Amino acid sequence: MQIQINIQAACMPTPPARAPRSNRERTDATRQALMDAARALFVERGYGDTSTPDVSAAAGTTRGALYHHFADKRDLFRHVLLREAEAVAGEIEAASPAALPPDQALIAGAEAYLRAMTSPGRTRLLLIEGPAALGHAEIDAIDRRHAADSLRQGLSAAMDPAPAPIDALAALLSAAFDRAALEIDAGADPARVRAAMLWLIRRTLPPEASNTTPKPSKRGTKR
Repeated sequence: MQIQINIQAACMPTPPARAPRSNRERTDATRQALMDAARALFVERGYGDTSTPDVSAAAGTTRGALYHHFADKRDLFRHVLLREAEAVAGEIEAASPAALPPDQALIAGAEAYLRAMTSPGRTRLLLIEGPAALGHAEIDAIDRRHAADSLRQGLSAAMDPAPAPIDALAALLSAAFDRAALEIDAGADPARVRAAMLWLIRRTLPPEASNTTPKPSKRGTKR
């Protein structure tokens, strides 16, 4: 029996050798590991109670490797937040394609934003730890950079002509979206909060908005 097994093993094709990773692949893997470890620690402990040695140890790298990729802890935290903001924006864009009428894009984008913010730890990072560590001005800049003012653009498309100043209306609705995400994160019923936000969006739009046609250059909603 042993001889038969050995013969079968000898006849099996040898799996192709895995090509060694390039320097770029190793660099990207180290950066990814650092950001993943940092995200987990920032969510668990908060920005203030997380140190760069903690992150290095959790990622299985050295502090030298961390400082090769990031200037300091604040820079590392900023890049973690940028990745989260990009993920949220990607979900919203996927849910509100240009082919949708503007009012439907706003509704779909609103639902996508609230859904995206339920990713574990994301609300804490973007809405609690972020402003505290980086300041509201930088967080607002991150939001604008990845949202491309999509909420303002979406409102402009769905409310043409606008019955109220779009910039002010977009700022107020943006704050409402953030508050809704915080409520859900704190344990509120997601369905009830989502229904309230959709009610608010629908009441904001003029009655004729449902008759508007798609405008390819406009996107959905917040972020």
